[in-house]
Amino acid sequence: MAQTPSTMSMKIGEIAPNFTLLDTISGKPISLQDIKSNYATVIMFICNHCPFVKHIQKEIVKLSNDYIPKGISFVAISSNDVDNYPEDSPEKMKQIAKEMNYPFPYLYDETQGVAKEYKAACTPDFYIFDKELKCIYRGQLDDSRPSNGIPVTGRDIRNALDLVLQGKMVTQEQKPSIGCNIKWKNV
Repeated sequence: MAQTPSTMSMKIGEIAPNFTLLDTISGKPISLQDIKSNYATVIMFICNHCPFVKHIQKEIVKLSNDYIPKGISFVAISSNDVDNYPEDSPEKMKQIAKEMNYPFPYLYDETQGVAKEYKAACTPDFYIFDKELKCIYRGQLDDSRPSNGIPVTGRDIRNALDLVLQGKMVTQEQKPSIGCNIKWKNV
């Protein structure tokens, strides 16, 4: 299993690139403006087949369920090439979202343009934006990886969101996420 780190190329304070993508759960287009929070918006680049994503799926559902009632919004985006990775097709995305009870939209980035604009490199890759859609965090969920024995807690994202909710700056060390590389189309 190849390990690809986040690029961490998005700068703190950089404005979130806008997007409108198909929500595979509802079948409707959803824009960043539709899901933007008055506190923080968490954007997660994930997919169905990646063992790193499978390792944290339950925690991202728990994390979302813990923080959505506090006014934080969440969205997941899959940007993988579905021709070569059919497990990541919109139909399968909808199926996984229902099986896992995703409480957030699961968007399909067919052109891969959104992943490129966000400089996403791997699944999972996490970004947090403040109420003005300025980047305040990019990196890992926590230190857990498949087979490293560290429990999945969501600690890094939880710490950042708690600081936001307390009206404080996110000043913690931000570590790259590690996962499978985004499966880019051969153009």
